[in-house]
Amino acid sequence: MRDRVIRDEVHRDILIPAKIAKLIDTKEFQRLRNIQQLATCHYVFPAATHTRFSHSLGAYHLAKVLCEHLCEVQPGIISDDDAELVAIAAMLHDVGHAPFSHLLETDKVFANFHNHEEWGRKILESKETEIGIAIREVLGEKRTGRLFALYGGKNVYQGEEISPFLYEIVSSQLDVDRMDYMIRDQANSGAQIGGFDYSRVIRALRVGSDGHLYAMQWGLPAIEAYLVTRYHLYNQVYFHKVNQLTQEYLVRVLSRARKLAKEDKLNLSPPLWNMLCNEKLTVKQYVRVTDADINSVLMDWAEHEDEKLSGYASRLVSRRDYHKSIRIGELDAEMSSIVIPKILPIVTKAGYSRDDIITASIRKKGYMPYSQGILLEDGRDVIEQSPLIQSLSLPSEQALIFIPEDVRDMCEVVAREVIKPSQSRLPTS
Repeated sequence: MRDRVIRDEVHRDILIPAKIAKLIDTKEFQRLRNIQQLATCHYVFPAATHTRFSHSLGAYHLAKVLCEHLCEVQPGIISDDDAELVAIAAMLHDVGHAPFSHLLETDKVFANFHNHEEWGRKILESKETEIGIAIREVLGEKRTGRLFALYGGKNVYQGEEISPFLYEIVSSQLDVDRMDYMIRDQANSGAQIGGFDYSRVIRALRVGSDGHLYAMQWGLPAIEAYLVTRYHLYNQVYFHKVNQLTQEYLVRVLSRARKLAKEDKLNLSPPLWNMLCNEKLTVKQYVRVTDADINSVLMDWAEHEDEKLSGYASRLVSRRDYHKSIRIGELDAEMSSIVIPKILPIVTKAGYSRDDIITASIRKKGYMPYSQGILLEDGRDVIEQSPLIQSLSLPSEQALIFIPEDVRDMCEVVAREVIKPSQSRLPTS
């Protein structure tokens, strides 16, 4: 097997040594070609169909760039062996993702539920998976053990220290995972949110005497741009109300399919049955399930006799008849719990059910807002130095309530009266 060059939409040429290609060319890693990075975001941003495969290669590339930079500015800070392990850990960090990434990482869907980090560990540590076998062939048993220790955030392996910055490159408030997905998600969504210079962020990073990463003071503007970009991505892309709604549709359609399958009212393919009903789901069965298994049945389910299953599925395949959100921006979870009982009679009187009141919460979801974790050379957190970052770090909570469109205006009037009686009139346009 020869070295290769992969052409990437973000980083252009990514150089892949032959032994790394051996890991990439396993069915467990290639599976990531069929796991969308942004779940149902393509219902809002049609081009946002990029995958965990391209993102994982991007994270590998940035880890190599960062390690090379640290070796240049602080010679001897990282060995060639550890630099390679860090890049591999960054590349494999998403290997355990479920279909549609984080969205289906829930026991509402999986009968045998583990988070993606746990599935990733199981996949990599297995001696029966292609990638588990390939890792041992490429690294040997000892270095494989050190990789797993680094991957798990351990500080030592077989008596040899693992400096904390090695793990921080892979997973921290300023890691290569976040840097790559932010650049990639912005590019594919088309969101115009400014962006940041990842090269300058990387050039500003150093390793302190305590073994942790910190940034030079002159790098603060680049880090501010990084955090501003993250803030806007969450608000404009990840938290987009239609994205929140379609995520709920997909979870509901799969939950309904599980119920019907257990009642022998719906036939499932082996991969879907394993995902939804198999309480003893194995690693080999888990890696067989991808987005394709779900997308391939939605069209059939949209015509199923069960109204709940067909209702959710048909909305996804046709992108119409969507529920609409109550247009009150200041709603939080507490207000939502008060509003829902008040609007329920309106919804049911119109012939709908309680299931047609769909809620979503974005309270402290994902990595927003920023709190702490990025240090400057004087030991202070960037939040102490930057009024801009302070303004991005205020606690935020928002609740969304979706209801059928034909009752939205009436429900909004009632909701406004409950929350702010003086604002009971709403524009209907």
